Amino acid sequence: MVGEINMKKYILNSFIAATILFAASCKPEIETPAGTSAGQANFSKYIAVGNSLTAGFADGGLYLDGQKVAYPNLLAAQMSTVGGGAFTSPFFADAQANGSGYLNLSALVNGSPTLTPVAGNAFRQGSSVFLTKYSGEVQNLGIPGMRVDLAFAAPYSAANPYFERLLTDTQVGTTTYFQFIQGRNHSFFSLWLGNNDALGWATNGGVTSDATNVLTDKATFSMLYSNLINALTAGGQKGVVGTIPDVTAVPYFNTVTVSALLAAAKAINPAAVAVFIQTGAGVRAATSEDLIRLPFQSAGLFGTGAIPYGLDPRNPIANNWVLDKDEIIRVKDYVNSYNSSIKSLANSKGLAVADTYTYLNMVKAGIAIQGININSAFITGGAFSLDGVHLTPRGNAVIANVFIDAINSKYSSTIPTIDITKYRGVKFPDK
Repeated sequence: MVGEINMKKYILNSFIAATILFAASCKPEIETPAGTSAGQANFSKYIAVGNSLTAGFADGGLYLDGQKVAYPNLLAAQMSTVGGGAFTSPFFADAQANGSGYLNLSALVNGSPTLTPVAGNAFRQGSSVFLTKYSGEVQNLGIPGMRVDLAFAAPYSAANPYFERLLTDTQVGTTTYFQFIQGRNHSFFSLWLGNNDALGWATNGGVTSDATNVLTDKATFSMLYSNLINALTAGGQKGVVGTIPDVTAVPYFNTVTVSALLAAAKAINPAAVAVFIQTGAGVRAATSEDLIRLPFQSAGLFGTGAIPYGLDPRNPIANNWVLDKDEIIRVKDYVNSYNSSIKSLANSKGLAVADTYTYLNMVKAGIAIQGININSAFITGGAFSLDGVHLTPRGNAVIANVFIDAINSKYSSTIPTIDITKYRGVKFPDK
């Protein structure tokens, strides 16, 4: 989902401590067990189209362990029981398992976690941006950072290192993602794309600074998504699409709260009266309807300066750190419009719809799945990784089951669901 979270060490301040809360790699075809069926679908060659959620991005980076438990790999493993074939992913080599690097929970003391970076080791010689090239068959086509609008922009293939990694030198800068996903001779597809068309703007505090954090025009989104659907079904293929989650359902926006900030300030200075934020309409006191971005607690800004940052209207928290209540209304409106288009276009083609929007809002409220309680609490909720946006292995298993249920319901298939107890949430430090 997203403009990806920067990799750097950060320690969660005490004011949020109270709120803390296999891979299906290339498996051979196997005979379909008695009692299972592909129904009206053909899973012999499955491709997965999407962004970071499809690629297995987690904990602020793309690395081998995350790639292996990406929901399409888990889904493909289940499809293999109903006639699905081998599924290939652009895994990093074991010697470069750290990939682009990621965050690690190195300590958890009295509820206060310490996150430290694990350096990436899959960069090309002389570069700290571009990754070792991957060539060969690929069926997991997830590209971190990919958006519906940027899927049609050829220059983006040179700017996005995850996409550039999968292209030949002659394709870089000239091939669009839309072109890249075609010609795969697939029999079935999943499409979970569009999150970043809203999330990029939201995770930048409702501030637009470049093409990765603009809100995609609603009509443009619908038109381009239709182009994607038409291309993927051009040969009569069946598939499943995912709706776009509510951007406010993730820990990234629900961990650092206004009330916790104010309580921490009052503990030091009882005279503190409010947390002040800069909005598009001006400076005002923040309320519980305003959401503070997760990285704010690592920025070391709050309460600093001769005029305490965020505690005086003369020195408010900058707009880019906050998704204020008016911005929330706006982004929700866009997400609802995108999802309306997704459902309508899917229905027009007879495709299955995995309603991840509804499901992840249920997770936010807290839900028991196969006897395990899962919610969107940071670290302890089980569903979301250390960047507060992407999924844990258990979160991927849960989402894979949402896709499986949608596929089975639409095509009368009997793909078995996944035992989520076999997959972990956040990996806690060794004691």
